[in-house]
Amino acid sequence: MNSTTRGQWLWCAPLVAAAILVLPNAAHAREWLHEPALLTATESKLQVPPGVLVSQNDTDDAYDPFADYSEFEEGMDEEEDINFFRNGRLLTLGFIGGYRGWTQNLSSIYTGNGTFGLFLSYFFDLRFAIQLGYLTSDHTLVVKGNGFQPIQGTISISDLSLLLKYYFNTQNVTRGLADLNPYIVGGFSQIYRTQTLSGVTESSKDSAFGFDIGAGIEIPMMRNKMYLGFQGLYQLISFADEARVIEDELGVKTGVSPAGDSWLAMGIIGINF
Repeated sequence: MNSTTRGQWLWCAPLVAAAILVLPNAAHAREWLHEPALLTATESKLQVPPGVLVSQNDTDDAYDPFADYSEFEEGMDEEEDINFFRNGRLLTLGFIGGYRGWTQNLSSIYTGNGTFGLFLSYFFDLRFAIQLGYLTSDHTLVVKGNGFQPIQGTISISDLSLLLKYYFNTQNVTRGLADLNPYIVGGFSQIYRTQTLSGVTESSKDSAFGFDIGAGIEIPMMRNKMYLGFQGLYQLISFADEARVIEDELGVKTGVSPAGDSWLAMGIIGINF
């Protein structure tokens, strides 16, 4: 190699070295420029080099304390409420008709007779309901004479009651029994009595507090819009004169005191709302 050729090679060597260093970076740059623009606004501001991932804060995934709010604490409570609104009832308006009888001494001096009235029930859930009712009946008073003047007259009974009803769970019994909807009932009543004796123009009025307990069944009709029911009820009554011996018009004691309670056997027709 002569001096001229060696001089030309020495002059080109720096250019060849620069090309070797620049060309790989240029190829990588061309590769990066041909890729889709994946940089976000945050990466562009930070001037993140290619191939480096930057975490992002998505405000939509932030915890919201109200997102999972539910007024039902347990799934069972929610299921019971759904079942109540689907199959239950809120109010029931009904008519009661039946027979009122008496026990102890009252059964011998008061005759049994028909009774009728109205009631309104409010349901808390599928099991419990509260009922406000009114009943009225008229009875004949007869105290036969045996050494005293016979006593005859009429007795009018008005009954205001506040009762709590509990319906049994019939899911585990046969379908025929489940359709009867059995229940028990208990509560209190205020009983007003008006007594009118034959030959006496004035009538006497008094009242007594009673405790009621009973049971019944309900048979739904018209897709649960109405029902036909039967109920038996026993009333523990404490009239003020139940320990006092009845006297005739001349003041002669008859030896009979009006002590006793009342019982009712009734049919019910209810309309559900």
